[in-house]
Amino acid sequence: MLRLGVNIDHVATVRQARGTVYPSVVESARVCEEAGAHGITVHLREDRRHIQDADVFALRKKLSISLNLEMANCPEIVRIAGKVRPDEVCLVPEKRRELTTEGGLDVAGQIKSLRSTVCALSNAGVKVSLFVEADERQLRACALLGVPYVELHTGTFCDAPRGRQRTQLRKLIAGARLAHDLGLRVNAGHGINLDNIGDILEMPHLDTLNIGHSIVSRAIFVGLRTAVEEMLKAMRGYREG
Repeated sequence: MLRLGVNIDHVATVRQARGTVYPSVVESARVCEEAGAHGITVHLREDRRHIQDADVFALRKKLSISLNLEMANCPEIVRIAGKVRPDEVCLVPEKRRELTTEGGLDVAGQIKSLRSTVCALSNAGVKVSLFVEADERQLRACALLGVPYVELHTGTFCDAPRGRQRTQLRKLIAGARLAHDLGLRVNAGHGINLDNIGDILEMPHLDTLNIGHSIVSRAIFVGLRTAVEEMLKAMRGYREG
């Protein structure tokens, strides 16, 4: 069964815009869970632009579905993750001036610094995923680090002009196959919406899709529960192989 992880960062973005206590991140997670989501994803950034430390601890306490914490390989955030002990951590690249994560992590170029973080989180009972491009060099580096998961960056495909999307999709399909052959479980995320998910579902061996911005945006018009249900409906019938 293909799982849906809902990223609720932008619920916090709305809250932080006015410095209020609403909308509640925990309440939004509860609605997603009731709608059938299999997990909740939040990105605790170094600049705390949306999700705050207290949100992560509160979600860990309240959630009965999986909590996936996106984070940079930053000592401060690694310490927090060790205290929270989410079900999964996804290590991502992070730049202060970016609007959102712009690409995959350079695992091959950062093996030494990543190894200690992966070991620390794994020893704390946390499953580690690495957010990477569908690139052979990066995927082989992920396997070398011994992580159980990779999350393939789908943003390049989703943002590509229509005439170039099939080329990018073929890269994702090949990357998913290679990751599977290397013994890695395959997640995917970034830029996925109701218009492009049909193509995304051509990727083999998918375990979880992590989707946030499009679901929260759709929720403005139809409500969060319906937005999650619509995405789950679009994911039905996925065939892994």
